Amino acid sequence: MATEDKNRATAAAILPLVGGAANVSSVVHCMTRLRLGLRDRSLVQDEALKAVPAVMGVVEDDTYQIVLGPGTVARVTPEFEKLVEEGRAAAPAAAAAPLTAEELAAQGAEMKAARKAKNATPFKLFLRRIANIFVPLIPALIGCGIIAGLNGLLVNLGWLTSVTPALAAMASGFMALIAVFVGYNTAKEFGGTPILGGAVAAIIVFPGVANIEAFGQKLSPGQGGVLGALGAAVLAVYVEKWCRRWVPEALDVLVTPTLTVLISGLVTIFGLMYVAGEVSTAIGTFADWLLSNGGAGAGLVLGGFFLPLVMLGLHQALIPIHTTLIEQQGYTVLLPILAMAGAGQVGAAIAVYFRLPRNESIRKTIKSALPAGFLGVGEPLIYGVSLPLGRPFITACVGGAFGGAFVGFFNQLGDAVGSTAIGPSGWALFPLLDGNHGLGSTIAIYAGGLLVGYLAGFVATYFFGFSKDLLTEFNVSQEPAASPVAATAPAATPATGITGPDATAKEPAGV
Repeated sequence: MATEDKNRATAAAILPLVGGAANVSSVVHCMTRLRLGLRDRSLVQDEALKAVPAVMGVVEDDTYQIVLGPGTVARVTPEFEKLVEEGRAAAPAAAAAPLTAEELAAQGAEMKAARKAKNATPFKLFLRRIANIFVPLIPALIGCGIIAGLNGLLVNLGWLTSVTPALAAMASGFMALIAVFVGYNTAKEFGGTPILGGAVAAIIVFPGVANIEAFGQKLSPGQGGVLGALGAAVLAVYVEKWCRRWVPEALDVLVTPTLTVLISGLVTIFGLMYVAGEVSTAIGTFADWLLSNGGAGAGLVLGGFFLPLVMLGLHQALIPIHTTLIEQQGYTVLLPILAMAGAGQVGAAIAVYFRLPRNESIRKTIKSALPAGFLGVGEPLIYGVSLPLGRPFITACVGGAFGGAFVGFFNQLGDAVGSTAIGPSGWALFPLLDGNHGLGSTIAIYAGGLLVGYLAGFVATYFFGFSKDLLTEFNVSQEPAASPVAATAPAATPATGITGPDATAKEPAGV
């Protein structure tokens, strides 16, 4: 009960600072952030919101995002939704916001213009849609991934042999049908009927496709995987929309779903499954080749540039690649390398702590944010410390590059280090690690990469992260309001951390 009271108190503290229930148009959450659609952005009290103890930071993008951290956000969101509903019930007139048509049009035009000016490039909007398809799948990927790891450990030890088949079923069931969930989410995201997207995608995993021949070869269940499911569901959406325009209303309920499944299904079976299968195979082959032949160099580039990718929102393009690798090989070899970006960030933050001994505001922020940073939640350190300071963000990337090179080097030697799910990073990734040379070796390499990332980020930041002017400006006693922690982050993507990350998951993956 005490925990519920705490979560409700946090929600109650946030609601009036975002303009109250009448100002909230939508409420969702990802791995770390409470994402709010707001009617009037000017009603938000940013500084007061950042001062709420449970709030790690805020990010303004297509939605107003309040960083609460993993676990906390999943518990606070339902309480926040209850308060919003109670507020609307108590003040229906306010909730309705009775604007004139002209005022409503002006408000909509203003919001649309602001978003376009900030971050709504077509490419980023497309990536955001891709993230919206895959991010809801992350909790199941994590849960099934951890169960798979536990099952593998028990099998290797020869323990609980009567239980391990059940654990294998739990771990594999979701992955066997992941194409269906991708199809459902894709149709929903692109404006079609979700269940029709799932129905078309289900063709890909149906065992009976093994009796069908296309392009001179027998199809195999699951061929094309999540990429095929995505393409099939997008096609289904366009077929459905075409039918809605041309099919008479009296026949719509019969004809539209039939034609949608029939046309999309035939194209999927005799085209998309083969093409998507070839693309999926090429992705897996290229990832293996890249790390086998240029592991250290590839790791250096991937680990070093992941934080900027997150800042630009481009990391979302990696989510289908991670999912494809997990579907094909059982784990993604890219995520442990990308997770080194978070290690560099932690090392940089520790160096900032020692380089600014007089700035109690920044030091206090670092002390409170470091535990989350070690667990792979990097937003508080990025937006509260390194990015506002400037150069420490660059030196954090250097730390990530060295950590990525370390993990990539061992991949080049033949020790593949992978993750069975996307989303977590840092220490939170340990339960999801898998590889080709035993769990002990995999854990040791990943832990070594984290240590290298911490050390390289610390050294680079301590010796090269501050100019004389920067030290003069910030190595002084500051009130919390004057700290760069108070700076609102620029438009950023929804972790994972990776992240997924949002993406990570936080956003997927690896921040």
